[in-house]
Amino acid sequence: MKLLYQTHSPYARKALVFAHEVGIADRLEVVHHETSPTRRNEAVFAENPLGKVPVLIRPGLTPIFDSDVICAYLDTLHDGRKLVPPDGEARWQALRIQAVAQGLGDAGIAVRWETVRRPEALRFPPLRDGYTAKLIASYDWLERTLDISPAIHIGHVALATMLGWLEFRELPSFRDGRPRLAAWFDAFDARPSMRATPLSGETHD
Repeated sequence: MKLLYQTHSPYARKALVFAHEVGIADRLEVVHHETSPTRRNEAVFAENPLGKVPVLIRPGLTPIFDSDVICAYLDTLHDGRKLVPPDGEARWQALRIQAVAQGLGDAGIAVRWETVRRPEALRFPPLRDGYTAKLIASYDWLERTLDISPAIHIGHVALATMLGWLEFRELPSFRDGRPRLAAWFDAFDARPSMRATPLSGETHD
């Protein structure tokens, strides 16, 4: 299988970290692609009509995207404990954390557009502030409610890779006044799966 990837995408990293955690990373050929809403990548569009990574190319089968779907698929390819809980309350709690991680990414990307990516004359500070408020509220919620048990699940993978990206891009910090969340992230960030998939590079608009 091929994983269309981007070294500075938290979503692509999520899929690759997941593959490491379930022991099948060696079955993936990782192929880096630069993508941006303002720069069309034809090779990625040929596999995903949204023109985004990650995309999982499967021999003889249709491509799979996005990261949520890729992780769910990868979880069917191993015989170990499933990181996407199959049923019960554990499933909904894991997917809830994954949803918060997705929202953090959406908010962080929006803040970047209104601070560094959009031409300065076109930036809208109230929109930046509104999305920053979503980040802060989510950090506070995670500090209060995050399940920090050692039995990791898809929500943990999604959250760790997203917090890593937020820090990589120097967006509003999740650490200030949140020792529980910061300690959890630092412990997860030391895992071999995270060490094997460092973020690097800049967005090319």
